[in-house]
Amino acid sequence: QVQLVESGGGLVQAGGSLRLACAASGRTLSSYVMGWFRQAPGKEREFVAIISWRGDSTNYEDSVKGRFTISRDNAKNMVYLQMNNLKPEDTAVYYCAAGGRYRTRFDEYTYWGQGTQVTVSS
Repeated sequence: QVQLVESGGGLVQAGGSLRLACAASGRTLSSYVMGWFRQAPGKEREFVAIISWRGDSTNYEDSVKGRFTISRDNAKNMVYLQMNNLKPEDTAVYYCAAGGRYRTRFDEYTYWGQGTQVTVSS
């Protein structure tokens, strides 16, 4: 199996930046499509970003396009989410996930981290 651990969350003012990191252990990270999802209180888990096995393809939820960047370093078993120009609406628990197909649905992913809280103040 794969274990995923997120880090880098915290409290930031609107307009600020954070970089989330996801460290993987178990099978090599290159075997998986990687995604970031988020969940705010009372809302469904929402797709944020996805990156293909080799990192040559990415997709983003419309509200984060131009602000967030997903990247991966398979040699280090790491995935990152650079978040710039953060907005209060970005406040949520952010989850790293690994799956076998290039999909944006959360139920298409097999492995999940524990989540890291991101809070953006106005």
